[in-house]
Amino acid sequence: MSKINNNTVLSGVQPSGDLHIGNYLGAIKNFVNMQNNYNCFFCIVDLHAITVKQDPKILKRNTLEVAATYIASGIDPKNSVIFNQSSVSAHSELAWVFNCVTRMGWLNRMTQFKDKAGKDKENASSGLFIYPNLMAADILVYKATHVPVGDDQKQHLELTRDIAQKFNRDFNCEDFFPIPEPIIDKNISRIMSLKDGSQKMSKSDLSEYSRISLLDESDEIIKKIKKAKTADSVMPGKIEEVQKLAEVNNLLNIYSGFSEIEKYKLVEQYEGQNFSKLKSDLSDVLVERLNPITTEVKKLMQDIGYLSEILLDGQNKANQVAQKTINDVYDIVGLHRNEA
Repeated sequence: MSKINNNTVLSGVQPSGDLHIGNYLGAIKNFVNMQNNYNCFFCIVDLHAITVKQDPKILKRNTLEVAATYIASGIDPKNSVIFNQSSVSAHSELAWVFNCVTRMGWLNRMTQFKDKAGKDKENASSGLFIYPNLMAADILVYKATHVPVGDDQKQHLELTRDIAQKFNRDFNCEDFFPIPEPIIDKNISRIMSLKDGSQKMSKSDLSEYSRISLLDESDEIIKKIKKAKTADSVMPGKIEEVQKLAEVNNLLNIYSGFSEIEKYKLVEQYEGQNFSKLKSDLSDVLVERLNPITTEVKKLMQDIGYLSEILLDGQNKANQVAQKTINDVYDIVGLHRNEA
């Protein structure tokens, strides 16, 4: 399949460990679908991860696990560039330039910092505050034209667009950085906790029953879906009624995401039934779709040498593009770089 006008996509996943079906449906599945149509750079954003405290040994293992998950999910390292962010120094170099371009007022408007820092923002790392500038560098160092975004990243992409425009204007280099467009898959719904439909599915939730990990075995998946919260009623007959039942709506979103069956058809199929049949069928779908991924991730994690080779190859390919961009940026800004 030919790629779309050589357009470039950049996206990544944090190596936070315990990737779950929310990460898969919200990001990785979409990556797999895009790789034949765009020039794709898929990174493991380990520099973003250290904005909060990490165990170094676990962070290194989690980085390899994300790479394994990419490959196990269907991302072809021969067709896409898979690498870890910190291995390409141009990300950090461009981020510093953007620190000097971005206005404090822009960063102060970023709601994600307020959400993550909470009431204790004075003790939050400065890295967490300027995180959006590094995200902009991740995207623009490859001159990405398109970025897949979820609801929680839309504001950061808008900032990236603002930074690109300001850089181009400040240094009189019109069109040097493209203004990246969002890729918003309207079929992707935010996946919520299995215990509370008002909260996003997260590994930070204390209850293991709030999420389904991509490494869960079949019996764990079945048990978690069986215990998932629903409602004290039967399945309604209309989407509008389902949407009022947050936990039921969430299960249908998961079902639709993995089965490719439109949600309204699922509502019609289970209308008037209690939720045990829905849960049983959903468990079957999840086991069928996740088992091959789980098995392959565990197999790949036994061959660290192979994963390291994939990341090194991706690093080399990413560097070819990123280094040219940062060299051009240094020249535009007036920074002297000695040639060997």
